[in-house]
Amino acid sequence: MKNNIAVVLLLLVAVGWSQQINFIEYDLDNGLHVILHQDNTVPVVTTSVMYHVGSKDENPERTGFAHFFEHLLFEGTENIERGDWFEIVSSNGGTNNANTTQDRTYYYEVFPSNNLELGLWMESERMLHPIINEIGVETQNEVVKEEKRLRVDNQVYGKWIEQVFRYLFKKHPYRWTVIGSMDHLDAATLEEFRAFNKKYNVPNNATLVVAGNIEIVETKKLVNKYFENIPRGLEINHDFPTEDDITQEIKAEFEDPNIQIPAVFTVYRTPSMTARDAYVLDMISTIITDGKSSRLYKKLVDDEKKALQVAAFNYSLEDYGAYIVLALPLGNNTLDDLVNEMDEEIRDLQKNLISEKDMQKLYNKYENQFVNSNSSMAGIAHSLATYYTLYDDTNLINTEIDIYNSITREEIRKIAKKYLNQNQRLVLDYLPTSSKN
Repeated sequence: MKNNIAVVLLLLVAVGWSQQINFIEYDLDNGLHVILHQDNTVPVVTTSVMYHVGSKDENPERTGFAHFFEHLLFEGTENIERGDWFEIVSSNGGTNNANTTQDRTYYYEVFPSNNLELGLWMESERMLHPIINEIGVETQNEVVKEEKRLRVDNQVYGKWIEQVFRYLFKKHPYRWTVIGSMDHLDAATLEEFRAFNKKYNVPNNATLVVAGNIEIVETKKLVNKYFENIPRGLEINHDFPTEDDITQEIKAEFEDPNIQIPAVFTVYRTPSMTARDAYVLDMISTIITDGKSSRLYKKLVDDEKKALQVAAFNYSLEDYGAYIVLALPLGNNTLDDLVNEMDEEIRDLQKNLISEKDMQKLYNKYENQFVNSNSSMAGIAHSLATYYTLYDDTNLINTEIDIYNSITREEIRKIAKKYLNQNQRLVLDYLPTSSKN
């Protein structure tokens, strides 16, 4: 029986992977890019808008604006009373959320499919009629401050991203965090907030995705009804400074009063998420620390008991990435001991090909991830918006797995040699405050 279940599950994965995500895409005259995905086997519809604005688009003296607007644009509109947004969504059987990165801001609603028009109206209201006033700014300023206290200031290891990126980037605006500076938000005027919204939250800087139980002809009519008359904004230049190569190891320390166990981060600047090399680096991180059977976890955590935890991941962004390997020591092992162990594993990847068996495990794992990422309408909508906005290739929702499946063992070795060298990295000792007392 167990074998039969396993076979069925494998067949389901194979069928899911082979299914194409069909979609149509087009532009309205005001520049809004529209992507529609019809799936009448589900009873829901996701309406979402991705604005091509993140923390990297901010004035260095006014950081945190993009994330602030993620909150502010739920305050209300000319036709939605302040505080009513979430009530409207929940009372109509829906859910909604938003999130911001260095590169984009994303809003979405999931409704029963008979509320498609409601979802489109609400997102058009957010784009066309937001109310940006003193009471909304003051309210959300306190919300953001509380979020920073909870997730950064008082969070265990909460400032590692801030510290890593301030050393890794000197020219590019990735050097500051998404949540930004509270002092900058406090100093900003109402007119500065309104100007930011007018510049970036406009149709020609946005992608609208509708995915789920829809009819294409009717949905197009509704999209036109609610979005075609929204004025186009000025053209936006997403052009940022290029970083100089790192040619000498950067050593840094940071003291965090919220931790008792130190950590060490070795970080390498890597290329854009759109580059093929970024996909190879994803696979390298899987080899090193993804799961209890991965190399570093098995060696340092299970076998030698030198580390409490290890991790490696490629923090991919639109313009650059950061390849991060980290570990927390166990017992009397030092941070230098862990760095030596991590370096030894990377040197092995640089010198030797992984086995064909391990390569096949990688292919299987990425095919499974690919299927799971498109297992819901919300997931499909997010993928469609992301691939268009950040990769300029919406059809990657169907073809990205082909990139992973084309990566070779030789390529893994080559990319490890190209990017993961000691003279190209930051080594950050992340220490408890008490260690210096």
